[in-house]
Amino acid sequence: MGRGHMPIGRREQAKQDKRERIMTAAGELFVERGVSGVTTQQIAHRADVAIGTLYLYASTKAELLIMVQNEKFADAIDVGLAAANDAVGQGALEPVIALIRPVVECVREHIENGRTYLHELVFGDPAEPYRQEGLALAGRLEDGITGLLTRDEYVRPADAATLARVITAIVHISTTATMYLHRSDEVVLADIRDQIHATLAPHHRAA
Repeated sequence: MGRGHMPIGRREQAKQDKRERIMTAAGELFVERGVSGVTTQQIAHRADVAIGTLYLYASTKAELLIMVQNEKFADAIDVGLAAANDAVGQGALEPVIALIRPVVECVREHIENGRTYLHELVFGDPAEPYRQEGLALAGRLEDGITGLLTRDEYVRPADAATLARVITAIVHISTTATMYLHRSDEVVLADIRDQIHATLAPHHRAA
């Protein structure tokens, strides 16, 4: 065995396997029934683990949802950052939209789950590990928007972070507000585009 590759002990391997089974079971059931239609007992049954074992990995159904959604959120941000990089040079608006498009699609993939996930991140205990991970991902998204805005010659670097917070708030409301639930992803994205354009326009006019 080469250096730098430590064998995983049987106990650790068993823990990883159980975590993967729980994640898979939770993800499948949340998609099939929505977070409100699933119980932790059903997740434990599908994962083939005892309910007490499940609680060693996540103590509540909300934490299980956050575990599952964090992975999807992280993937969406990765895709968005790559798309934004390809759109650099087209002003500030197009790269920002390219970044948030997969995030919006991720949140709206299952409306109930996406809304509950964002609600739990904003209003849940920020010290809880899975929420910390989710909040770190939200920070990564915001930092990505900030970085794109700093490339805009009309946006002062001192304003970029504040504008990024405004834009993430726009995305949050546009993807979770009850009055917008019937809209398609494209309509939601078009509305977000209009709001971001209006947010950035004063800075362009001032310059």
